[in-house]
Amino acid sequence: MRWIASLEGGPKRVNHAAVSVGHKIYSFGGYCTGENSREFASMDVHVLNTTTFRWTKHPVSDLPYFENDDILPFKRYGHTAVVYGNKIYIWGGRNDRASCSILFCFDTVRHCWTAPKTTGNIPLARDGHTACMWKNLMFVFGGYEEDSDSFARSIYCLNLDKMTWSIVHTSGLEPALRDFHTTVCMKDRMYLFGGRGTIFPNHTLTGAQETYSNQVWYLDFKTFTWHVCMVTGDIPVGRRSHSAFVYNGKMYIFGGYNSVRDQHFNDMYEFDPDTNVWKKLKCKGKGPSERRRQACIPVGNRVFLFGGTSPQQQSKADSNHGEEMDDILMDHSDMYVLDFQPSLKTLCVTAVRKYKLDESGLPNTVRLDIMNMFTPNKITVNRPNNSAG
Repeated sequence: MRWIASLEGGPKRVNHAAVSVGHKIYSFGGYCTGENSREFASMDVHVLNTTTFRWTKHPVSDLPYFENDDILPFKRYGHTAVVYGNKIYIWGGRNDRASCSILFCFDTVRHCWTAPKTTGNIPLARDGHTACMWKNLMFVFGGYEEDSDSFARSIYCLNLDKMTWSIVHTSGLEPALRDFHTTVCMKDRMYLFGGRGTIFPNHTLTGAQETYSNQVWYLDFKTFTWHVCMVTGDIPVGRRSHSAFVYNGKMYIFGGYNSVRDQHFNDMYEFDPDTNVWKKLKCKGKGPSERRRQACIPVGNRVFLFGGTSPQQQSKADSNHGEEMDDILMDHSDMYVLDFQPSLKTLCVTAVRKYKLDESGLPNTVRLDIMNMFTPNKITVNRPNNSAG
């Protein structure tokens, strides 16, 4: 397991949503410090070719929002994305003015947006929730509801064949309410880790304190019963705004933030659902800095991590507030690639650059691989030649 590439020049995005379809990763929305997050601009779409490591901006992002607001999602953060067939479904999220409960669909073949009509018990708008797919069903859990001014209490399910929402009635002891957690699906179960909750000391409604659980829960989709896992091993610290993904039947988490400790993380852990054992991983190569709200997407034997935000200490001389070592956040436009099973060719390519070897005699295909792995990105606009792209 090795970090094989780190490239600058990608989309500078925080709290975005991303998924893979084939060899491409689609990244939707998010924010960047300093941008106007109150205006209703159309959501931007960036596409990563995981073969060439090149980013493009999808031209659908250039459409004017107010002329297409019946089919275009406005730019947002804290939303979710899932894949069903060749379509990507976006739900929830907010900008600095409003949150959203409309379902949007991005067609990766026709390269266009639609807003499918849904019926049933439509959940309230929220952000900081999770959504994951099981068969033809999208399950939405947690998050913060703007209308109720509270954490969401119910699990909702959207049948993507019938476009019908329903409330999921569960049994068993339930996990505490939270936002900015992660959920993944493994073996007919939805596994839950981390997130931000609150407690009210002395049983009052004031002085709420944030909490960060490091328990692992799962919802059994066959019985819709909650279970808490009795875990052992290298148990990670509770956190929010981390990443979680599944590879070879195991759950992996990376990074995140714990405000009680005021600590960002760049660690990676593996959780085995068969044994309930956590293992802290030591990945070779230069890995990402401590960060939160990044995207972390597996494609084949590789994981592509991009974006997010990190603390950056500012000296007293540079601080506008006159505070010594004032902490500020720095948004990222970088991308890191983790290879779980690097081939001999990949190891040789990385060695060529590491030891500054002569590349002139190498085959053109190998030289192209080296260029892609080590050349910073410059985002271009991909304009399809026809409606089918």
